[in-house]
Amino acid sequence: MSTKADYYETLGVSRDASEAEIKQAFRALARQYHPDVNKAPDAEGRFKEINEAYETLRDPQKRRAYDLFGHSNGRAGGIPRGVDPADMGGIGDIFEAFFGVGARPSARSGPETGADLRFDLTLDFAEAVFGAEKDIEVARLEACGGCSGSGAEPGSKISTCPSCKGQGQVRRMQSNFFGQFTTVATCSRCDGRGKVPTVRCGSCNGSGRTKQNRTISVKIPAGVDTGLRIRLGGQGEAGPRNGPRGDLYVFVTVRPDERFQREDDDIHLDYGINFAQAAMGDTVAVPTLEGDESMDIPPGTQSGSVFTLRRRGVPHLNGGGRGDQHVHVHVEVPKRLSVQQKELLEALSKTFGRTTSTPGDKGFFDKMKDALG
Repeated sequence: MSTKADYYETLGVSRDASEAEIKQAFRALARQYHPDVNKAPDAEGRFKEINEAYETLRDPQKRRAYDLFGHSNGRAGGIPRGVDPADMGGIGDIFEAFFGVGARPSARSGPETGADLRFDLTLDFAEAVFGAEKDIEVARLEACGGCSGSGAEPGSKISTCPSCKGQGQVRRMQSNFFGQFTTVATCSRCDGRGKVPTVRCGSCNGSGRTKQNRTISVKIPAGVDTGLRIRLGGQGEAGPRNGPRGDLYVFVTVRPDERFQREDDDIHLDYGINFAQAAMGDTVAVPTLEGDESMDIPPGTQSGSVFTLRRRGVPHLNGGGRGDQHVHVHVEVPKRLSVQQKELLEALSKTFGRTTSTPGDKGFFDKMKDALG
């Protein structure tokens, strides 16, 4: 019995959650449990669980399979949730549901496409925003150089498989409570080829493929974010019998930035100013993704005000502009003052009197007095 947590519970969403809700929940949790930020012992394991849940629920086909079969994903013994076996169609459907095989599987006579591969790539914040080119090292099955993928020792012959007589399949009689039936399976000796080498290649032991490490260059487009999947066609494993390669999928995780918070393609920044700047106004240098930029603070700015720098956010992944940067201004109260500063603030405080917007609330100068003791 599976001990995995429910994917919907892992992400904290309902079973009818939309794709946008699933994506939003994943981003929040990914930032919270990313190992570069969260140093708790279980953070890495939790992050992997969150990523696994998201990769299943973000894909409509995988999500439908999960909703039906749960973690069994339709493998042998997996019966759809809420489905009575008695309601299933023909005998072939029952065999497939209970035993994971159909009544008449086809032989694998021709070249097969190789397996797809996954690579998890962690990017710095700036690399994700502006794009980058990264070299990654991938271990994958390549066509054997010794036998050119045939599986036979050079100079030896390839003969008909004695187990399946060249059919690529073997038939077996089985009995159960339904009675006797015949199963057809791929021949394990020739792996469905119908032929075997008389002398196996010494480099690959007759498989036709060997494991190799390859360095692959990946172009990261500007604007990627955690959870994005980049497909590199034909960069997966080589297929059996010189079959075509599978694909390589690069899954992106972005390290958080100390200053900037990303929300979709917008950037948020907390920026502190002093009382004089807030009261009289000022022109300040605000950090942006591309360096400091001048921004006007109008007189009378209140703590919590938000100013927007247009088109200073993250470039849109599909082109056509970029997001904005939102600067959240906070008026900072100094913790220590010189004697002269205290005298000046005391004198200024008397000219204002008590300024309170809500009964019981302390105004700026009341808070300043508390800070002065």
